[in-house]
Amino acid sequence: MTPAHAPAPVHKTALSVNVNKVALLRNTRHLGIPDVLRAAQLCLEAGAQGITVHPRPDERHIRSDDVYELAALMKDWPDREFNVEGNPLQNLLEFVRNLSARGLPLHQCTFVPDSEDQFTSDHGWSFPQDAARLKPLIEEAHRRGVRVSLFMDPLPEAMAAAQAVGADRVEFYTETYARAWGTAEKNKALEPFVLAGRAAAAIKLGVNAGHDLNRDNLSEFLHVVPGVLEVSIGHALIADALELGYSATVKDYLRCIDQAFAPGYQPE
Repeated sequence: MTPAHAPAPVHKTALSVNVNKVALLRNTRHLGIPDVLRAAQLCLEAGAQGITVHPRPDERHIRSDDVYELAALMKDWPDREFNVEGNPLQNLLEFVRNLSARGLPLHQCTFVPDSEDQFTSDHGWSFPQDAARLKPLIEEAHRRGVRVSLFMDPLPEAMAAAQAVGADRVEFYTETYARAWGTAEKNKALEPFVLAGRAAAAIKLGVNAGHDLNRDNLSEFLHVVPGVLEVSIGHALIADALELGYSATVKDYLRCIDQAFAPGYQPE
């Protein structure tokens, strides 16, 4: 076993690197750089436990070919996870079907209620409004052996509803916390995540988190919110990598994760 393919380091919360912004920069020219596969490879070599992509229908960043090429890369990393995000009412289930048909790995799909022209993800699913249309789509993903996470606002009362339609996990939309971090409103912004995390834990519903988490706010979030299994981080991590490089950046995010659970850690 080569060092590059050593087992993933053990952390209480897994780090999945979203490489969308690498693709966004690449797409501004026709040179194929920066290379999305190379970025993913370097992040995995540095210890990231997974790779995430969110291929939008307009392919403004991640393209269809990227999804299949990244999945093929992940075959060389059997202890890491590939997560594809998107709206299951648009193109996400097509990727689930095609990856399954090609025998390529897909460990998790994250259902996100984006419109086709949406700038970025900015809200979660609503219950009971979305329940009927989500349930059969979740069932299809499960038939193909894929775990399903629902992108959700931190609403404690919605956790049971998400589980009732078959979700294995929820991914908390964390922008409200990130926006309040460093202000007098931080604790107020954190409270719904703590309560929703407790509600999910009480029914054994898995919790992921993502959106605007960074090296400043990540440790405190994980320290306070119970049971976060995975964070998916893209924009801030890739921005940091422009200055620090992929390897140093991933290692520092892993340090932030470890810091959250270190004895004696006290958030600022």
